[in-house]
Amino acid sequence: MNSSFGQSYEVGGGLGTSVYSGDIIRKIDPGQAGLQGTLFGKRNFDNVWSLKLGVSVAELMAADSIQPIDAMASLRNAYVDGRITEFSALVEFNFLDYANHKSEFRFSPYAFFGLGYSFVQGEGRINASLPVEDYRLSTLVIPFGGGVKYLLTDQLTLGMELGFRPTTSDLLDKLDSTLPALARYDTPIDPTSQALSKGLNYGNPNTKDWYYFLGVTLSYTITKARCYTY
Repeated sequence: MNSSFGQSYEVGGGLGTSVYSGDIIRKIDPGQAGLQGTLFGKRNFDNVWSLKLGVSVAELMAADSIQPIDAMASLRNAYVDGRITEFSALVEFNFLDYANHKSEFRFSPYAFFGLGYSFVQGEGRINASLPVEDYRLSTLVIPFGGGVKYLLTDQLTLGMELGFRPTTSDLLDKLDSTLPALARYDTPIDPTSQALSKGLNYGNPNTKDWYYFLGVTLSYTITKARCYTY
């Protein structure tokens, strides 16, 4: 009977940046990125598959005044400033057997996917004519992404990770496409054409909001479970 280390447990954390995309920011804008931090625990079933439970806190920042998507958005002047708290369960897949002490590799690219639930708390406004208001919401998220990890020692692992978070909400930025039509602005863009100054001042009802994490992680292997072969 031979024995080897097959299962292990890790704890760790990470720091990085977060950015949102939705009805204020249509694509990733590094100029409107916030800070993001995470803590996690991981069960490595073998050198390929892992289950990772984590909690992350990230800043949510977006403003029409920084980089408006068009002239209408510049006049709208909406913004949000808040915090996202995410709880997640992720499955990781390592492409290389980097954790095996006999392996020629000390690194591995990896992919992950899973489920999460996020709570958002912040303040914002949907146009320049309305006051700033506090708001809260929660949403299911479907995290997925990938990265690269490097074995610094037998117990310390350094990683870099990019994660995508599609949500089931269109309200991370407070812009609600279900609200009735209102005047877009206090002053019509064209006094002879009310059609240009009226309409939905809100989001695209056909899309949901996303947010993204990019950061560096460091984890520590605290125990190893011995498995047996005959």
